[in-house]
Amino acid sequence: MEETRIYCDNDGNFHKTATGTTLMELSGTLCNTVTDEKTGEKLPVLAALVDHTLKELEFRVMMPHRIEFIGYNHPDGRRTYIRSLCFVLQHAVSDLYPDKMLLIEYSLPSGLYCELREQTVNEDGIRPVHYLTDMEIDRIKERMQEIVAADLRFKKVKMTAREAGKLFMENNQPDKASLLESLGKFSYSVYFLGGDADTFYGPLVPSTGYLRIFDLAGFNNGFCLQFPEEGKTDKVTPLKRQSKLAATLQEYARWCEITGVKGVGTLNKVISEGNAVQLINIAEALHERKYADIADMIDQRRDKAKIIFIAGPSSSGKTSSSKRLAIQCKVLGLNPKVIELDNYFVDREHTPRDENGEYDFESLHAMDLDLLNSQLNDLLAGKTVEIPYFNFKEGRRMFRGDMMHLEDNDILIMEGIHALNPEMTSAVDNSRIFRIYASALTSLSLDENNNISTSDNRLLRRIVRDNRVRGVTPEETIMRWHSVRRGENRNIFPFQENADAAFNSALIFELPLLKYYAEPLLRRITPNSPAYTEAVRLLKFLDYIVALSPGEIAAIPPTSIMREFIGGQML
Repeated sequence: MEETRIYCDNDGNFHKTATGTTLMELSGTLCNTVTDEKTGEKLPVLAALVDHTLKELEFRVMMPHRIEFIGYNHPDGRRTYIRSLCFVLQHAVSDLYPDKMLLIEYSLPSGLYCELREQTVNEDGIRPVHYLTDMEIDRIKERMQEIVAADLRFKKVKMTAREAGKLFMENNQPDKASLLESLGKFSYSVYFLGGDADTFYGPLVPSTGYLRIFDLAGFNNGFCLQFPEEGKTDKVTPLKRQSKLAATLQEYARWCEITGVKGVGTLNKVISEGNAVQLINIAEALHERKYADIADMIDQRRDKAKIIFIAGPSSSGKTSSSKRLAIQCKVLGLNPKVIELDNYFVDREHTPRDENGEYDFESLHAMDLDLLNSQLNDLLAGKTVEIPYFNFKEGRRMFRGDMMHLEDNDILIMEGIHALNPEMTSAVDNSRIFRIYASALTSLSLDENNNISTSDNRLLRRIVRDNRVRGVTPEETIMRWHSVRRGENRNIFPFQENADAAFNSALIFELPLLKYYAEPLLRRITPNSPAYTEAVRLLKFLDYIVALSPGEIAAIPPTSIMREFIGGQML
């Protein structure tokens, strides 16, 4: 019997195995479970990294490889679980509602937002929502549990593009058929579960029996598909009914309908047919309209609210948003003034430290809250204050004679990660503050059952911007991203519902734009890099998208939020 030598990261040893052995067979002898380092919990193996590339457990080892078996504690393990769970949901809906269409639309803090739609479109070209009762949602959950208990295997079949397109049209998945057609490839891997078929930009678990932890909860016009909580895999992420966030995502979905772009397939078609510039103009006009709406809200409260706080996660376009909002406020006769919240940092030696003993600059108490609150109250009272300046090189706050006073038509704009946290301004009358949450909340999907991660959208923005402006390599950006996300989960996302207004900085043309810039950067990451696995995943995602041409990119106005990331901004 021919043998192959592999190295297993999980036990740090070389092993010999029969050529053609599956990863599942290998995991049975080498690594039945993986250990969550934070909790010590033993977790089932869901997939594996083979030479830093994600593979399903059905993958056969034909040559020497480096292999790491992963579970739900690994980001790619979670994605594998969630993809597979979505397919189980699709199968359950197909069984119970064969005349309806399941749409998995966008991410929520507690899971994925899903709707059932009628298969036929109305006079506006929209598929009406099928409103589910609580009893119907419970029945879908019960059917999913039955599918999981049956431990059905997911089957992967290689099909020609023509065969796959025909199959998905027959299964009433026109967005998926349109996506495959727009890519122009000869063949695709199609997964089957019972009579249902789907494509995914990543592997699935071997069978439905792996997917025992999930829940469904009614939400808005549809329901939320919940999956295991990170670090607590025996229960789902608790449901958070963040209505303002959901409304912002639904508004973006309506924008997609306005532009006629219902998924990446139709987006690719728009670009391929030479209509990208028109799409850019419409998207930018929608943005400008939203800035004007928020400026109107501020103007309506001008007699009371004089302080405008803007917060949002990394690469959400906060800086550009604050500048464009300031312009719209000037149109209404308001005079915006800007204070940098970073100038209220405490001196370096007084900065709180994290659990590792390192300075925690993202802590709320890394700021001098007493001074901030005192100066804001003085400004609101009509007094003149001397604004501090923080010298980051020396780690000290200084006063350089920068005086500020608010006149009747003046408003104060301040941007920072804690701007939605009421504790930051606990001594200031809350009615004097107008809070804005900015983020890139895309509702655009690859197709009916594959949503696009808002976090991935922002990561691509940051990769492009950091490389251009800060000289930071894509590898460094990817390796820092987990820490960035951890800070957002702690300091921003819990407070987003405190906002008086939300601005969605996502633009419907930005993924084709970001592909043009990000793809060559990601291809520079070598297989021996710890960021290679993530780079491969992002490249596989971008492979579904048709890039803009340099001529089309030139049509993006200099005031666009995307200019903050690609350059050429004039604000």
